[in-house]
Order: sequence, then C-alpha cells, then structure tokens
Amino acid sequence: MAGIPTRGMRGSDLRMTTVARAAAIAAQLQEECSILIEHYRKKENFPPDVSDGPLVSVPPPSSQLDTRDKLWRLHSALEQCHSLLERAIAKEEEELGGEEKGEYENRRKTVKERLLFLLNHTRELLRAADGSSIFTPSLDGSELDDPATLFQLKWWVYRIFMEVKYWSQTAIAVLQELQSDTAKTPSKLSKRSARR
Repeated sequence: MAGIPTRGMRGSDLRMTTVARAAAIAAQLQEECSILIEHYRKKENFPPDVSDGPLVSVPPPSSQLDTRDKLWRLHSALEQCHSLLERAIAKEEEELGGEEKGEYENRRKTVKERLLFLLNHTRELLRAADGSSIFTPSLDGSELDDPATLFQLKWWVYRIFMEVKYWSQTAIAVLQELQSDTAKTPSKLSKRSARR
C-alpha cells in the first residue's frame, strides 16, 4: 500500500487513499497482534481470550455517533493503547532484562510500529475532517500503577496486547465505514476547490 501515488490527488481521492492505507495497516496490526498474543499466551501458559476488562477509557460505542466521532473515539483509544504498550515494553525490559532479542521482542516491536503508523493515519484523517487539534484523555488512572509481582506484570502485558488487538479490529470496522461514507460524499476540501 505504501507505493500508492498521492501527488496530484485532490480532496476525496487523497482522503480515500489515506483511509485505505489506515485500513490496511489496521488489518496488518490485527494479524501481527494475534500472532504476538498466541506466542505470549503459550510462553506464559495463559488461557486464551481471558481479560479483566478494558484498560482503555473512551466513551461507550453508540449508533448515534457520526463517523467523525467514531474516528475520534478510535484515535483516542489507539493513543492510549500506544502509551500503555510503550510503558509495558519499558517495564518488561526493566524487570525481565532486554539484552536478548528473539522472535517475541521482534514481533512486539512490529506491533508497536504498526500501532504508531495507524495512530498517525487516524490523526491525519481527524485533521482532514475538521482541521482542529486533537485532544486525547491522559492515562492518569490506576491502570498505570506498577504491577507489584512478576505474575501481575506478565498478566498486565497480556491484557495490553489483548486491548491492542481489540482496537485494531475496531479500527478495521470504523475505517471500512469511513471508506463507504467517503465514497458516497465528496470531502469539504473538494467542494471548496470546486467553488474557486
């Protein structure tokens, strides 16, 4: 997808390309995260798909939200996931050592990079939607308390991976909806250029 030319594109064409790229990155992230979770689950002998509830705090989903609000909600969640993932990686390396780089560390790095790419694309889409700055809730709550034991650390890391997977799946759905909406309606930018 990285080879799609954007030079000379206007309005909705450029937005469609950005949405398509973001959707492709979300699909790659979801796949990479699934592999990482499976690897980690087997390594730590955790049961499949068990979680203590969400770590990310965003408004609940609603059918009454417009696409832009859903995109804001998604971006906010991805921002929180990225912060949590960075903190988990730092904590793991601090507690468990980070000298040896194996398949797990490489896959974890790939997930972090894809998450950052997706976050940047959703930020770009939000700016294109209304041009205002993006406010994201901070992570000042109890979810940032340091895990007290090694087991709690490993469980916390596992929960973060599950959260990233959930939000990558959510991203796919939101971006597909946005692609559909963008295809139906020309962007504000293309309307403005048509008036000139």
